[in-house]
Amino acid sequence: MADQVNSLEELGAVAEGVAAAPEADAPAAAPEVTITREPVRDELGRSYATGKRKDAVARVWIKPGSGKVTVNGKEMSTYFARPVLQMILAQPFSVAGVSGQFDVVATVKGGGLSGQAGAVKHGVSKALQLYDPSLRPALKAAGFLTRDSRVVERKKYGKAKARKSFQFSKR
Repeated sequence: MADQVNSLEELGAVAEGVAAAPEADAPAAAPEVTITREPVRDELGRSYATGKRKDAVARVWIKPGSGKVTVNGKEMSTYFARPVLQMILAQPFSVAGVSGQFDVVATVKGGGLSGQAGAVKHGVSKALQLYDPSLRPALKAAGFLTRDSRVVERKKYGKAKARKSFQFSKR
């Protein structure tokens, strides 16, 4: 790029020269590199991952089994009594097509029940893709491997809540 182009005519001439010989000076195309992921399992055949949502943090272990889910030492139906929360926990398995094939043991701290369910879902998704890397594309396409970063907005001074103002009185 030692030549400096000062006018549109010179630019046109340079563009024609490049178009005439596109492969002349181009380096050889680099071979595509494909990433091959290896399964990550401990000595007991489990995969571990950490899931997060709002203020909740979940530590999740999965291993092949009958589909039993234990959260903080309790059955899933006992800990997450609402059907919506149980559905949230079942989503990664249904998307990956492995419903009832893995046992889950999770410990959750912080946040409320909704955030904890989201944290366990995130942890299960990450652990599934670590256990079997072929499940990664389906989980990634569904958006389950991405941490949902939405958190509660802080309260500002001079305001009633984060954004709500006090009632305005003109007189």
